[in-house]
Amino acid sequence: MNYAATGYHHITACAGGAQEDVNFFTGIVGQRLAKQTVLMDGRFPHYHLYYSNASIEPGSIMTTFPYSRLAGKRGSGQVQSITYAVSRGSLPFWHEHFKKHKVNHGAAEERFGQRFIRFNHPAGLSFEVMEDKDDARVGWTTAEIGQSESVRGFHGTVLSVRDVSEQEKFLTEAIGFRKTGVDGAYHRFEIGSGGANKTLTLLHEPDRAPGSWTFGAGTVHHLALWVADDDALATQKAIYEELGYTDASEIKDRFYFHSMYVRSPGGILVECCCNVPGGFEKDEKASELGTKLHLPPWFEDRRKEILATLEPIAAPAGSTSRN
Repeated sequence: MNYAATGYHHITACAGGAQEDVNFFTGIVGQRLAKQTVLMDGRFPHYHLYYSNASIEPGSIMTTFPYSRLAGKRGSGQVQSITYAVSRGSLPFWHEHFKKHKVNHGAAEERFGQRFIRFNHPAGLSFEVMEDKDDARVGWTTAEIGQSESVRGFHGTVLSVRDVSEQEKFLTEAIGFRKTGVDGAYHRFEIGSGGANKTLTLLHEPDRAPGSWTFGAGTVHHLALWVADDDALATQKAIYEELGYTDASEIKDRFYFHSMYVRSPGGILVECCCNVPGGFEKDEKASELGTKLHLPPWFEDRRKEILATLEPIAAPAGSTSRN
């Protein structure tokens, strides 16, 4: 079967306060603020903020819905942790960086022979920095985080599931991952060449209560895989339907990309998406990326109303384009 997905495109989580979210990803993680826009569904827009590496590459794009008015319930059937790739030997820097900024974090651990440190977002979201000697992507840099320590993009995700078998079947038969290892309760799957940006790990937690699926601060809403174009997106939708995953959504216009969603057997919401011509530069110049709020055309006539409902945010110096 000719599968469409090639790796990650973005991962979307629900945060708490908008400014604390911006400060966390630009100051603590060291990503660039690539786009300020809003959630494109529903009657009441919320921020949709995008962070990335230096080149805004698919597989580096972390997005958030600051959603402070409602807390989510963490549990199985969710992305438990999001893993960034960093250079080999950089974990001591990250340990001191988290300590300096009083970020809740753990000691260095190892999974499938790779060392990582887990740390927390202010809303309770779990992240990791994992050493990967082969990842040559270019990270964003800050006054505190140099290129040699910077996050390159995603290494992968850790998904909590109560049952491995059905989620494994979905990953291998519907998307094209292959199982490449088991390390205790962790089951590793890789796509394409494997490694950074092409790894997904299931954590078997049979007794963990399910988490919430709705928007709510402190939970990951979905992970998104990258496909080449609209034809590949349609092909992936056809694969889902052929295999009986009939809750696959229609293809949706997200202005900067096109998307299609399916709820996987383990509970995790999986999106497939492809970029549209122009991408994030459809509505602002490269030199202005991330500097101000952009609305999709169908919300533009409500700009004054929408701005009145959103918490004002400021992009820290050096967090957006430097052109």
